[in-house]
Amino acid sequence: MVTLAVPGDLTGEITVSGTVTVNGQPTVSNSTITSGSTIATGAGSTAVISLGKVGRVELQENSNMVLSFSASGIVAIVSSGTARMANGVGISTTVSTRDATVIADSSQANNFQVGLENTYTYVNVTSGNVTMREGSTDRQVAAGSSATAGEVGQTGCEPCLRPGSAPPLNFAGWGWFALLGLGAAGAAILLGTRDSKKRPGGDTTVIVSPVS
Repeated sequence: MVTLAVPGDLTGEITVSGTVTVNGQPTVSNSTITSGSTIATGAGSTAVISLGKVGRVELQENSNMVLSFSASGIVAIVSSGTARMANGVGISTTVSTRDATVIADSSQANNFQVGLENTYTYVNVTSGNVTMREGSTDRQVAAGSSATAGEVGQTGCEPCLRPGSAPPLNFAGWGWFALLGLGAAGAAILLGTRDSKKRPGGDTTVIVSPVS
């Protein structure tokens, strides 16, 4: 589908890898993107939208986004997946998800990533500074840091962490059973010692009391 732009309106150019649709129609690299377009990527696919001096938007695989833009701002609504935003100085940039709104500092150039997991939204800031707004709470997120909004530890995720963010486990599964066995044996010996009685001649009879 060819979209005609009104003269003077800012348009973007898309570069795709894999399966990408714009407003529900398959698209190819070097196609023109107009403000208000819905862009979706399939598995193993990406889309990069270049907006010239205004900025650049990259959509990762399995993502869906409505992208609006002008000469002074970028507004993205991400309903699934991950988007990386880069804006020029003086360009207001906002990314909204079901959990939060991320607002870039327009006084400087920013580069940041916003993604949705099952129960929460996260932002990673590469350069610049953004504000993550969750309800009436604002959090400043500086370059090199990240923040989340939503239910990160919701039951069913145990916990809901981004892939690769969980610390490595330093034990093998069967090792725990061995440790539990040793602990039980030690407890039995301790109880037996406490209930032991001396027999004439110095021998010791161990009477293990049942544990209720």
